[in-house]
Amino acid sequence: MKIITKKNLNETGFDYENGNVLLIDKKPGFTSFDVVRKLMKLTKIKVGHAGALDPYATGLLVICTGKLTKRISEFQNAEKTYEGIIELGKRTPSMDLETEFCEEKGIDSVTLEAVEEARKVLTGNILQRPPMYSACKHKGKALYLYARKGVEVEREEREVIVSEFTITNLSLPEVHFHIVCSKGTYIRSIADDFGQKVGCGAYLKLLRRTKIGSFDVDDALTIDDLKEYFKKNGSQSN
Repeated sequence: MKIITKKNLNETGFDYENGNVLLIDKKPGFTSFDVVRKLMKLTKIKVGHAGALDPYATGLLVICTGKLTKRISEFQNAEKTYEGIIELGKRTPSMDLETEFCEEKGIDSVTLEAVEEARKVLTGNILQRPPMYSACKHKGKALYLYARKGVEVEREEREVIVSEFTITNLSLPEVHFHIVCSKGTYIRSIADDFGQKVGCGAYLKLLRRTKIGSFDVDDALTIDDLKEYFKKNGSQSN
């Protein structure tokens, strides 16, 4: 299994017969499928990702090509590591910056004790209800399609594992964090729950995924790196 990083791209090249694993650093404003579509256009082969990132989030995507798309679940099940910022005092329907603020509340009553208690409660095995603004399916349609029409769908809670939740900097209203969690964990939901528990509401202001299992975003390529590579080397069909 060839793993392509920014350090070995030119030496390793693409294995069109057996497939590759690529580490990609996603920019904000793109969906994970946007990245997949761009890579399919560049490589002219089958491409899939092992765990989506929201459009406003940045960071590590693990991409599989060719025959290795059959092994995507191996990477999907790995722990994920995130860094980001929760901003207290405001809420949005999407729990991040995808939608406009719908609620604002002062943070004068927020205490360090309340912040620490919220962090503790949201660490370990916790229950989450998938956000309406998510790709989870209901009757074959993504929940966000219902949300954009103002339709609320009943969702069951799921157990996820937050093995680490560290506050790396507290500069109210911003709470900077480091989280390590299981597959299927919504960091937006953690941000919203955090705000509810400290009593003033919150939304996810910034999110970056830094690790998937042992893979690190520091080793990841950008789409521009790949465009330059294929400009020089061509794709399988060229």
